[in-house]
Amino acid sequence: MIELDERLSMLFDMIPPCAAAADIGADHGFLGARLLESGKCGRVEFLDISEPSLKKAWRLVRRCNLMERAEFTVGDGVAALKNPADAIVIAGMGAPTISGIVERGLSRLEHTRLVMQPNIGVDLLRADLMRMGFVICDEMIVRAGGRYYVAMAAERGQAAYTEKELLAGPVLLEKKPADFAGYVQFRLRVQRKAYAGAVKGEAENAEALAHEIALWEEIEQCL
Repeated sequence: MIELDERLSMLFDMIPPCAAAADIGADHGFLGARLLESGKCGRVEFLDISEPSLKKAWRLVRRCNLMERAEFTVGDGVAALKNPADAIVIAGMGAPTISGIVERGLSRLEHTRLVMQPNIGVDLLRADLMRMGFVICDEMIVRAGGRYYVAMAAERGQAAYTEKELLAGPVLLEKKPADFAGYVQFRLRVQRKAYAGAVKGEAENAEALAHEIALWEEIEQCL
């Protein structure tokens, strides 16, 4: 059986059973191969902008005897997919990259669940999804290798999130999962350090950082 690490296991759990899924930026292919192996997804399209990276996924899927239910595509984003997908994973990239992939492929996402894990700019991705007409329907957080990873699932719909919801996540704020308190405290440490540096250097973003710290402190008080 294919073993997934904590981050990929989180993404696996957020993908619903479906006929067809796609992994954009598939790289090694572990997640997509596990979706096939488990029977959770009938077919998986592995997509990566790098042909050498996609070859790693191809080798894994072939080794696991799952080739009949897999498709491999070299290309950039949703627009490059060969087949419609019920669920699409876009993970391990910065928020601007993920937002760009979603926006360029909007016409193909009317009935698709997006599962996303940005490495940076989680709040920016939430704001972009709201602007593009998506509702965040699930969020999860895990700590692995000394880092926090936040993932979200979104579907077409209208939402109006508050500053706190954009910053910390509407579902995470509601459910307050096990790792959430540690994540809030981590974000506070990072932003306080950034604020101290901004004040010392008389940076223009000091006021914005102070406002964000105040929001995180309000969230911390509610935990």
